[in-house]
Amino acid sequence: MHNKEDGMKTAREEVLDILKNIPKHSSLEDIQYHIYVRQKIRKGLEASEKGQVISHEQAMKRAKKWLKK
Repeated sequence: MHNKEDGMKTAREEVLDILKNIPKHSSLEDIQYHIYVRQKIRKGLEASEKGQVISHEQAMKRAKKWLKK
């Protein structure tokens, strides 16, 4: 979990932002989906900052293996 000291919003602040920006009558499933997507984006950005990424070419090679099945 992040805090203000490292420039990131707290988990609570992120959830409040999500709630402010989705329709008032959103279902619990809609809210869970938005939280899930936000978590995945954050995880991807953190991996990118650490250099834990693969090239487009490598990704295409992996995708070809999956699509052959």
